[in-house]
Amino acid sequence: MTDDRERPRVARPLSREHMPTGYSISLQKYTRRGTRQETRIPDDYGPMQSMRGFEETYRNIIDYIVRITYRIWEDREVEYIADTYSDSSQVFDDYGLQHGCRKIIDDTHHTTGAFSDIKLIADEIVWAGDDEIGYHTSHRTIIRGTNDGDSRYGPATNRYIDVLVIANCVALENEIFLEHVLYNNSSMLQQLGHNLGDIVPALAASPPAGWPRDAAVWDSLRSSARPERPIHVAQPIDGFDIDRVARHTIDELWNRRNLEALAATYATGFGFEGPTDRKFCGAGNYREFLDSILGAFPDLEVQVDEVYWMGNDVDGYLTSERWSAEGTHTGPGLYGEPTGKPIQIWGITQHEIAGGRIVREWLLFNELDLMMQLAA
Repeated sequence: MTDDRERPRVARPLSREHMPTGYSISLQKYTRRGTRQETRIPDDYGPMQSMRGFEETYRNIIDYIVRITYRIWEDREVEYIADTYSDSSQVFDDYGLQHGCRKIIDDTHHTTGAFSDIKLIADEIVWAGDDEIGYHTSHRTIIRGTNDGDSRYGPATNRYIDVLVIANCVALENEIFLEHVLYNNSSMLQQLGHNLGDIVPALAASPPAGWPRDAAVWDSLRSSARPERPIHVAQPIDGFDIDRVARHTIDELWNRRNLEALAATYATGFGFEGPTDRKFCGAGNYREFLDSILGAFPDLEVQVDEVYWMGNDVDGYLTSERWSAEGTHTGPGLYGEPTGKPIQIWGITQHEIAGGRIVREWLLFNELDLMMQLAA
């Protein structure tokens, strides 16, 4: 018989009432951004929030995410992961599904051994939920450090890395039990001095644990925390609706190939940061990015799996959209000559919205895994 502690929790979908309507509990308030007092771990941990079952030291969900990350990675209390991830945690990453906190602990020890000066710097945290349904957090992080130790990718290169990560977690009673995390691994490998054309076939031939993911894992990745009906359908409102706008934008751009939606939804000169060191501004560059992906996978079909947000019409919004897609590599270009192989892509997008328009976008998808799928 399975012990209850070993049975995975099921993440419950969020509803409109779970979305924060302001920024009193936010990373910007926590780190005092924009002032001379800015610091990563403040003396004042911010407003008290209901945190049933969490350690008393944590005052709110932002404080929890920032301080456990710092404690695990930079104070090197790696074993503390056992207190903050459940024994039955499910972590979907670039390579598949990782089960249980022991795997996370081992992987963290491996990474801190490869980068002795590693830092994980919180760049933004979009949160929603509560201590009953679970806190959902979309944690955008910058990893910085020097590769002064051997890693699964080879001997130490002594090169410095600056890598974007987005981790979407669900936490309840002091434990993260579900995580979708994307590391900009293709960028990291290039920064370490590796040639992707050489290392990708080698990784596909001798892959990390969990790769390739099977149909059951893929279905679970897509369905976890997904509402039965989109929030804007189940709980319609008048006026500006973030859920409707987010889903409509992704559908128009990726499925309908309606690039005119850029002018309707994005601010002029908006900023973009994406996988494999893609950084640019404006609609023209975004069109080229979309064309490169859709040209390689002409039948790509994207579904939005989860949307949550914080903010209001006056102060603006921060959003997190988790999405997934299937397609076939039948087009030349970005990933070489067509292989005819079916592929799986999944990603996390964060938006900053002001005045009803997207002013910045951060997007990561499993690009290294995608290249491995084509090379296998």
